[in-house]
Amino acid sequence: MTNAARESDPKSDSREGGRRTALVRLLAVILFVLGAGLPLAAYIGPGAGFAFLSSFLVLFLTFILAIFSFLSWPFRFIFRMIRGKKAFQKSRVDQVVIVGLDGMAPELAEKFMAEGKLPQLSKLKAEGFYGRLRTTTPAISPVAWSSFMTGSNPSKHNIFDFLSRDPRTYLPDLSSARIGKPRRTLSLGKYKVPLSKPEIQGLRKSVPFWKILGEHGIFSTVLRVPITFPPEKFRGHLLSGMCAPDLKGSQGTFSFYTSDPAKVQKHEGGVVFPVEVKGDRVDGFLSGPENTMLKKPVEIKLPFRVRIDRARDAVHLEVSGQKMILARNTFSPWTRITFRPGLGIKIRSICKFYVSQISPHFEMYVTPLNIDPEKPALPISHPFIYSVYLSKLLGGFITLGEANDTWALNEGALDERAFLELTYSNHKEWEKMLFNALDKTRRGMVTCVFETTDSISHMFWRYLDKDHPALKKGPAAMGPEVIEDLFLKMDEMIGRVRAKMSPNGALFIMSDHGFKPFRRGVNINSWLFANGYLALKDSADRSGEWFKGVDWARTRAYALGLGGIYINQKGREAEGTVTAGAEARSLRAELAEKLGGLKDVASDATAINKIYDKDEIYAGPYKDNAPDLIVGYNSGYRASWDGVTGIVTGTVFEDNVKAWSGDHCIDPACVPGVLFSSLKLAAPSPSIMDIAPTVLELFGLRPPAHMDGASLLAGAGASSPKGRTT
Repeated sequence: MTNAARESDPKSDSREGGRRTALVRLLAVILFVLGAGLPLAAYIGPGAGFAFLSSFLVLFLTFILAIFSFLSWPFRFIFRMIRGKKAFQKSRVDQVVIVGLDGMAPELAEKFMAEGKLPQLSKLKAEGFYGRLRTTTPAISPVAWSSFMTGSNPSKHNIFDFLSRDPRTYLPDLSSARIGKPRRTLSLGKYKVPLSKPEIQGLRKSVPFWKILGEHGIFSTVLRVPITFPPEKFRGHLLSGMCAPDLKGSQGTFSFYTSDPAKVQKHEGGVVFPVEVKGDRVDGFLSGPENTMLKKPVEIKLPFRVRIDRARDAVHLEVSGQKMILARNTFSPWTRITFRPGLGIKIRSICKFYVSQISPHFEMYVTPLNIDPEKPALPISHPFIYSVYLSKLLGGFITLGEANDTWALNEGALDERAFLELTYSNHKEWEKMLFNALDKTRRGMVTCVFETTDSISHMFWRYLDKDHPALKKGPAAMGPEVIEDLFLKMDEMIGRVRAKMSPNGALFIMSDHGFKPFRRGVNINSWLFANGYLALKDSADRSGEWFKGVDWARTRAYALGLGGIYINQKGREAEGTVTAGAEARSLRAELAEKLGGLKDVASDATAINKIYDKDEIYAGPYKDNAPDLIVGYNSGYRASWDGVTGIVTGTVFEDNVKAWSGDHCIDPACVPGVLFSSLKLAAPSPSIMDIAPTVLELFGLRPPAHMDGASLLAGAGASSPKGRTT
């Protein structure tokens, strides 16, 4: 109802009449939503229209589905038994299990096997197969895992980095998914009530191989594979992995509360909140999602109170109607947090608390606000209630795609011991899911990706590199045993996986890429600026974040993301200066020649091995969405921290002194992954794109023509693979 209509309504003069009118409107909304078959929902989020399903709806749907499942069970059992027999008629195996160990480096796996420290992986190598696995160009996790699941090169699945750029604004977008606002809303006082779902769009294209399996009656359980948000429908269960957001719509925003003025500074990946200790009390608030139900959206804040108990070296924490005693240097269990945007709506999340100091200053870390898997605010699994089932069965678990809080360690909000404790706690949750799936999926496919290997390698690689600049900051807190212990733990887990598998099962252990040290950063935008390809306004010598201050009318090329260079092309970029066709191709060739073999002025070492031109490495329908050039950094180098965030300075090379000391976003020839299998494979040089067609062949299915990979099974065409642009 408009303001004019409200003023002409005689009832509006009465408070009681106003309440009655509001209730009638609310009832009308409920009846409309239910009548239209739409979920009764509120959409609150970071200006993007996040979908928050009410807890009532989740419980109601779960109850209805449970009744339906019970009543239909005999019919479904008979149908599956008949279809299952047909589905497995040509299958070579009953079960395929794929364990992804993101970032496992082959050089270290080979070293530890040679030293007799990895008995399970050594046994797989002796009985089956081991080889280095060729990764994608670029060697970035979302790109590589997308090629794993689709069997195709990046120009067919449309993922080229964590970030893509909006050519209209030159600003970054998440490459994997977008969340839009609901199209229909109803004005209700100060509220703007949505009447439709927001649009949650997955940007990864092509078809995952488990969907093909499902179309032929073969069930799959897919756990935390990157770039599976939003979840797609298929015959099986899926829990989304990397790139699933937190409750604020970010890829993981931690909170750090401190009474130390020296530590109140900007953090990357998190927010610092100054607090004051008054006697033994600290008051603060949790920073929740933006309340877009309001006509003027504001952040929802949830107060908490801490009472310091110095005698017990602990605190008493009150938050969201809960009270707990938390010892210093101890993580709380997953704690359910409820935000209330209005109209009776509840938005639920989970987080952990960690108090690292109570004297002389108070310091507390809070994990990113995870979507509560038991009452999910938006779909993070398929079917929707699969996350509810896992939470009821196994307890709370992290749902954020970028699960391990590497930035909290980078920025000092967590120390190394706490980071490892939190990381391995997440890992145990994923192990529980995997072993539950192995019990439940005796026939079919199970895959689970662990990011433990990737996160710990990123943060502790410096201990394998005695010359790393980060070690010059002070005495080492830990040593190379952290990485070795990581490999030993993964090996032990593989032994338990093998013991759980079906007798006629096939096991694959793989990583999407390897690792190398990251000692020095290269700011490509600064190089472009210094060499006249990028210009700044007003004769400035530095830009702000995300190209603030760049003069696009005089800029011919710019870099964005972890390795992409774009031509500022007319008709494509908003302020393009370079004509498409011959002029753009000539500029690409010029940049490739000048940047290829680029030397580090401080050491005369080669910083860039090669520049890859998209026209030479890609052949697919989404090639035009790729960066024009991809930088293949040499071992020891990577895009600098300023370079990744679009900052232009006068410095091209700089030391990397962060804990994040190892990386893989370099020349893919330098960072192959690993592939172990219980099967003998005909694979002199396997590619990550070969896994999908191999699994299809194992279940007696012919890989579709669009796949670039080839089966690794003997006699299945492995000796004559198709063209493999990566």
